[in-house]
Amino acid sequence: MLSGKTAVVTGGSRGIGAAIAKKLAALGADVAILYAGNQQAAEGVCQEIADMYGRRAVSYRCDVADFAAVKETVAKIKADFGGAQLLVNNAGILRDGLVAMMKEEDYDAVLDTNLKGAFHMIRHIVPLFLRSKEGSIVNVTSVAGLMGNAGQCNYAASKAGLVGLTKSVAKELAPKGIRCNAVAPGFIQTDMTEAQADSPLLSMIPLGQMGRPEDIADAVAYLLTAQYVTGAVLRVDGGIAM
Repeated sequence: MLSGKTAVVTGGSRGIGAAIAKKLAALGADVAILYAGNQQAAEGVCQEIADMYGRRAVSYRCDVADFAAVKETVAKIKADFGGAQLLVNNAGILRDGLVAMMKEEDYDAVLDTNLKGAFHMIRHIVPLFLRSKEGSIVNVTSVAGLMGNAGQCNYAASKAGLVGLTKSVAKELAPKGIRCNAVAPGFIQTDMTEAQADSPLLSMIPLGQMGRPEDIADAVAYLLTAQYVTGAVLRVDGGIAM
């Protein structure tokens, strides 16, 4: 389904990002994995992709919040793969805290990575899409961006911003044949959500359980390949935000 295409996945060294990278490789794509700090984990995902699916995978250390670093990394991906046709903006961080006590640097860090990071990736990779005369983007937002969450004003704001970014980019690039969609995960079993294992919100999930990273990967794969879908936000949340 994705044979001959190169997918770029940010935050691809673990959790949801690793599941997405492996899913796209299983569908035939070569994968460029961007990671923030854990080189061993990123290289492990690349090796797993090569061993299990026979696809090429290369890891790149990159702070997506850094405009210049993203430009440099995308140039490396172009040199290594010859281009790219798929982008998944999954990189994200948490700096939770009550709004009355939140530090400015914690607010800025989350917005810079989660929201500006996605803009940086789109800004620098769209020229590759234009050269390929095709492209598909999926931004990983969150139900927190749709319904808000106490103690996460920075995170929810960044994820709500991704929804606006997704719809604007979709409208702007549709005439060029480039699609942009978003997936909004609910509670997913990852390292990032371990601290929320006892959250009272879990009892509000109609399906009664947390999701798996693979559930998000399946949704991302669908949106990357759905030729008549753009500007959509697909909730994968067990029904918590309906």
